[in-house]
Amino acid sequence: MKRVDKPWGYELWWAQTDRYVGKLIHVNKGQALSLQYHNRKDETIYVHAGKILFEMQVDGVLTQRELGPGEAVHVTPPTVHRMTALEDSDVFEVSTPETDDVVRLEDRYGRSS
Repeated sequence: MKRVDKPWGYELWWAQTDRYVGKLIHVNKGQALSLQYHNRKDETIYVHAGKILFEMQVDGVLTQRELGPGEAVHVTPPTVHRMTALEDSDVFEVSTPETDDVVRLEDRYGRSS
């Protein structure tokens, strides 16, 4: 298992093949991932613990919804999206293997694509 520290928490990569990647994403309360999209990466997010605010562009409008344990969302390319932890949260992400396919539109930590 590989741990990747992030400014908002960390990722535990528990599966990585040439066909898929599985991560446990821990987001600290009040922290947020980038507002981003992917050109090729297709992902499904499952909230295991905590509560997140999930933003996703639908018909050109950035919509928001709270997700809690047991709730999931599928994000297809090139959908703009972001998650913010309303509580310390653990989220499983299963995706296609293009882990470097991130286009950041906003990032509170000063990171670029």
